Amino acid sequence: MQKLAEYWDDRSSSQKQLIGAAFLLTFLAVAGFAWLASRTPMALLYSGLDPARAGEVMAELDKTGVPSEIRGDAIWVAEAERDRLRMTLAGMGLPSAGGAGYEILDGMSGFGTTSQMFDAAYWRAKEGELARTILTVPGVKAARVHVAPPSTRGYRRDAGGAASVTVTMNGEALDARQAQSLQFLVSSAVPGLEPERVKVIDSARGIVSTGEETVATDRAAEMKRNVERILEPHVGPGNAIVELNLDLVTETEQLSEQTFDPNARALVSQENEETTDQSTNGEQAAVTASSNLPEGTGAQGEQSRTSSSETRQRQNYEVSRVTREVLRQPGATRRLTVAVLVNGTVEKAADGTEALVPRSEPELEALRELVASAVGFDEARGDVITVKSLPFSALGAEGTAAEPRGLLAQLPLNDLARLALIGFFALAVALVVMRPVLRGRSARAEQALLDGSGAGTAEILAPALAPPEAAPAAGLSGLVDTTPEFEVTPPAALPDPVARLRELMRERQDESMRILSGWIGQKEEA
Repeated sequence: MQKLAEYWDDRSSSQKQLIGAAFLLTFLAVAGFAWLASRTPMALLYSGLDPARAGEVMAELDKTGVPSEIRGDAIWVAEAERDRLRMTLAGMGLPSAGGAGYEILDGMSGFGTTSQMFDAAYWRAKEGELARTILTVPGVKAARVHVAPPSTRGYRRDAGGAASVTVTMNGEALDARQAQSLQFLVSSAVPGLEPERVKVIDSARGIVSTGEETVATDRAAEMKRNVERILEPHVGPGNAIVELNLDLVTETEQLSEQTFDPNARALVSQENEETTDQSTNGEQAAVTASSNLPEGTGAQGEQSRTSSSETRQRQNYEVSRVTREVLRQPGATRRLTVAVLVNGTVEKAADGTEALVPRSEPELEALRELVASAVGFDEARGDVITVKSLPFSALGAEGTAAEPRGLLAQLPLNDLARLALIGFFALAVALVVMRPVLRGRSARAEQALLDGSGAGTAEILAPALAPPEAAPAAGLSGLVDTTPEFEVTPPAALPDPVARLRELMRERQDESMRILSGWIGQKEEA
């Protein structure tokens, strides 16, 4: 403590103020670091909730007593309790997804409920259930469904309804395939509703088209990825450029064809008819006494018999006829064209230089066969595949910007800000604390120079008073060891030691005044 008191007494007022400020900043820094260390780390629980859903979640969080914060439209809780709270709130049905569903019908009673009221509640429940199902799709942040139910009254022919789906995506755009899936989802839930009567609307992009042109674009992109994936293992990533044009049938076509063959006949029907006729004629004898006798004993007359048979066959034939009906639906491929540009290969010349040369024809033919198999090439349909090899141009001098790698790229932004803050405080504390120490060392060196003997002063001034040829051997090591803070370099152009001393005193006036004051003080004490 005594040494600390002596050190404090030896300091000037400015040095004391700097030391006090340094200790104060150090104390504040330590207190800030301790506060950050003792602070409960927070994690995101839910974000983007509407005020009604957020209010329900906050009411349940207040009951649990877990620390929570509201930052804009996000709810933050203690990091250690986040997963448990999500499971607990999910068990309570919070936050509720979409609007109310079939639970609307639970509160309806049979008294005072008309058919119109029940129908309105039913379709409202249907819309809520559809919105809940759509919210389970990855990337969908919010969804609303509006259904115009089909009319079931009267004898109207056009009884089909309509529906619209409005979705809000979480960063990603809603593609045509997802929109088509939503159309079939809603049309399957509503009886008598066609998928074409369902419109899907993205809140950021507007109406999402699900026409055949969009389907053609998706199919072309998929085929392009397949070709690139099959070429990259051989030519390398970035060494193949694929462009594909897919022409699809967009209209419905029905063809009917009937062909007759005169040289061929077909048996249609056959009729067979047989007729048999038998007849017997006899003359009766005269009536006598024997006519009254038993049978066979009387007189018999003359008899004649006639028999005839007839067979008829009838066959009906028709000329052979072939009838064919062909129905072509939209989506069939009408024509396909593929263009593939492949980078050349590196070859060394006789002088050792490297150059890009096109690939050989057999190699390009093998690549063409692979591309034809990947895209389903059909020559009869008029498909065209072109594979060429040309050297790619090199990148410019600027190149491409490299992505950050290493530890700093993996750290979150909050951790980087915290590290930067800690480093700033550490640097500030080091500068504030070390500056008085360095000044104290400089003052002690000057005091030692002023209080030293003539020999020490002679060692300092020896290079200045010595002749030029003896200056290198005048004990520079003693000068460096004694006063490391001062660098005395006398001008070597002046041969006279007195002139050199005058020049030195002119350049170093403050140091010279201190030395002379020390000498005067020593003489007065003597």
